Amino acid sequence: MSPLLFNGVQTPFNCRNASGFQMTRQMAKKTALESYLSIGSGLSAPEHFWTGSCIGLERKHSLLLLLALVAAISLSDAAASQDVNSSQKNSGGDFTLRVNANLVILSATVLDHHNALVSGLDKDDFQVFEDHVLQPIKHFSHEDIPVTVGLVIDNSGSMGPKRADVIEAALSFARSSNPQDQMFVVNFNEHVSFGLPADIPFTDRQDQLQRALASIHTIGETALYDAIATALNHLKKGRCDKKVLIVISDGGDNASKISLARVIEMAKASDAIIYAIGIFDERDGDQNPGVLKRFAKETGGEAFFPESSNEIASICGGIARDIRNQYTLAYAPSILKQDGGYRVIDVKVSALGHGRLSVRTRTGYSVPSAPQTPAAGTVGHDLHR
Repeated sequence: MSPLLFNGVQTPFNCRNASGFQMTRQMAKKTALESYLSIGSGLSAPEHFWTGSCIGLERKHSLLLLLALVAAISLSDAAASQDVNSSQKNSGGDFTLRVNANLVILSATVLDHHNALVSGLDKDDFQVFEDHVLQPIKHFSHEDIPVTVGLVIDNSGSMGPKRADVIEAALSFARSSNPQDQMFVVNFNEHVSFGLPADIPFTDRQDQLQRALASIHTIGETALYDAIATALNHLKKGRCDKKVLIVISDGGDNASKISLARVIEMAKASDAIIYAIGIFDERDGDQNPGVLKRFAKETGGEAFFPESSNEIASICGGIARDIRNQYTLAYAPSILKQDGGYRVIDVKVSALGHGRLSVRTRTGYSVPSAPQTPAAGTVGHDLHR
C-alpha cells in the first residue's frame, strides 16, 4: 500500500463480501443508459454497442437529456468523499476494493497478560487516537490475508557459522505462511543484492526461495541501512496490501551509504511492518540492538535477540503466527492538513472477560507536505516559453 496515509490515491484494499458497497450511482447510470438505448429498437444496450446502430435525429432531445442525467450523476460521484469500485478477485467471494479516500490503515496485534495472541475481538473493543483525538473506525477485519514479505539477510563474514540456521528459519517461516503470500530475499554485506533472479521479483515457491537463500556467501562488512532501504522500495512493487520485512543480522551498520535518519523516515512513511532478529556477539563492537528495536517500534513490529542462532526458527514461526492473527483497522483522519509533520497514533483495546490487554501497532506516520503553489505569473511565463 503506498504511504500509510492514502491521500486521494487509488489503492488496493482487500476485503471480503464487499459487493454492493456504494453502487447506487453506478447502477443508476447503467439503468438510464440501457433504458434509453432499448427504447423503440428491441435491442439491449450491449447489442447496440456491438452492432454500432445509429441513433436517429428524432431522439436527439432524449439523448441530450440522458447525457445531462449521466453527467449529473458523475459529478455527484466525483464530489463523494469515497469512491469504491469492487471487482471479483476469485470465485471464493474475495473482492478487491479500490479506495479513493484519506485513510490510515493499521495492522494491530493484541496480547493478553500472558503475552498470548487474542482473537475474537470486535470493532467496538478498539479505540484509535491520532494526536490524542479519537478517530471513528471506518473499516475493521480480522482475517488471514496474503502478505508481501521481504527477508533481509545479513551475509557479512561473521554470519558464516549461523548460515544454516538462518536458511532453515526462513524456510520454516515460508512453510507457516499463507499459500498466496509473495516473498523476496535481500542479501547484504557491504553490498546489497536480491536473492531471486532479476526476472522473478517475488515468489511463492519454496524451491526458488531456498535457492535465493543458498546463494549467500558470508564475507565482508555490514550495510544494514542500505539493505532495509532497498527492501522498503521493493515492497512497493508487491501486489498484497499487507507488507512485512524480516531483518536478520548479527551486527550494527558499518558500510551503508544511506543514513540511519533517512531510512527511519522511509520506514515511517511506508506501511511496512518490520520484525528484527539480532544475533549479536558480545565481542562485536559494531552491534547496535537499539537500531533494530527502533525499526520494529516505529512500524508496529517486534525485535528479538536470541542467545543462539538455533532459536531463530522458532522465532520466525512466532512471527508468522503474529502476522496471521493481526486485526486491520482503518480510519479517516480528522485533521487533513498536509504540513509535512508527524502524526502520533495510539490504539487502546478492552473487552469483557479478557482481562488486561495490550496492542502493538505502528506509533504514527509522516504526513506529506502540500505541493507549493506557483508564484503569480510563473505558469503563464513557463507556457509562453
